Amino acid sequence: MATGFRGNGSSSCKYKCDTAANTLQWIKAIADFIRPYSFLINAPVVNFFKDRLWEAVDEEWMECLRKEHVKNLLLIPSGAVQEYWPDSLKKFIRTSKSLALGREQADLQMVLPGWCIASLNTVLSQGMNQKKKHEVEVLSAIISLIASDLKSHAIVDVGAGQGYLAQVLSFHYKHSVLAIDACSHHGNVTSARSERIKKYYSAQIRKSGLETNSLRLPKAMTFHVLSVDALKSLANMSLQDDHADKTSVTGDDLEKTSRQELKGLCSSGKEPSLVLAGLHACGDLSMIMLRTFVECKEVKAVINIGCCYNLLSEYGSDNEGVQNGFPMSFGVKSSGLFLGKSGRDLACQSAERWRNLENEGGVHNFELHAFRAAFQMVLYKYYPEVVATFPSVGRQGKALRRRKKREAALSSQCHEDKLEASQSDLIGGLPDNSNAFSHTISDYGSTP
Repeated sequence: MATGFRGNGSSSCKYKCDTAANTLQWIKAIADFIRPYSFLINAPVVNFFKDRLWEAVDEEWMECLRKEHVKNLLLIPSGAVQEYWPDSLKKFIRTSKSLALGREQADLQMVLPGWCIASLNTVLSQGMNQKKKHEVEVLSAIISLIASDLKSHAIVDVGAGQGYLAQVLSFHYKHSVLAIDACSHHGNVTSARSERIKKYYSAQIRKSGLETNSLRLPKAMTFHVLSVDALKSLANMSLQDDHADKTSVTGDDLEKTSRQELKGLCSSGKEPSLVLAGLHACGDLSMIMLRTFVECKEVKAVINIGCCYNLLSEYGSDNEGVQNGFPMSFGVKSSGLFLGKSGRDLACQSAERWRNLENEGGVHNFELHAFRAAFQMVLYKYYPEVVATFPSVGRQGKALRRRKKREAALSSQCHEDKLEASQSDLIGGLPDNSNAFSHTISDYGSTP
């Protein structure tokens, strides 16, 4: 169960991972707690309805929750309980909360003295939404501070996407950066975007009368199958004196290149010192970064914000013989814990998002699951040949709902802005502001 609610006793966890013994105790407690509920965890949500899984849930719980107000149901993932609920249900929710990792936010000024955020200019932030801009500003400042303290030769942006983070580290913080991604299109976009940014910075440098030969571009490389070995091979490359030249190669090319040739790319005779960084490193990518850090002495630090943990490959599934993303720990393997795809999806649910839903939004979500389950039952009964093809259902509808929600929010904001503008004109006096008021109505139309 996803947790993270600060209220109602957010520091109630009685477990610690300060020693190996305590960590194993915590792992065992989690495995023992969820094992009896594996039939629910491993089932897709629609199966709760289709296969009547509620019949296996405690009758007293079902009777209680069936009558509960939606707002209280939305608080359950956050660990909140109502005193009039059955004792066994309250114990279940509180135990779940006590087993969850703490989510208190660290004070970065305490952890990283001297750390500060630099606001990005419009050239570097072009194409970023507000969320992405904030993430890049914060993470790039942290990475730059750590990389400078370690005197690293280069930063490797793993899963670089369109190169937003790499370009800020390169152009703004003046680090040597290698941006790698599994998609060659992203590598091309990164290189093209870097060239455009370079023109701006080159012009600024020329205006100041300085030389432009110190201007660096992040290198872009494509790894079709990113692995620990591929990342380790990068440790032979030092980008310290690479400047504006663009380089784009594939992981296949790199692995065919001899170790000596890779060392030839180094501009200094010193042992390479790398920092691995990632913003939204998806699925197994975060695990690959951590394993590389452990196995490769040239990698001095890992700074990573992972995502999409539901896409982790899992030990004990169909992909035997592969170095799986979950679990990494021998302790978890020894516990016999297996989550499965549905369990990993459940683990990625955000308690905060459920908690912040309005009553209408909560009901809407519950209805969607119920109608989707009803549709699945129709497919099973009347179209079994369609079910056999494992169709993907609902993604287009989900995207459409999100778009309509954004449009509704934008429309509401525009409406408020128009009313505010009209009221401001009226307050100033109709005789003096009648033209402005008329202009507002003619431009936007009458308000509903």
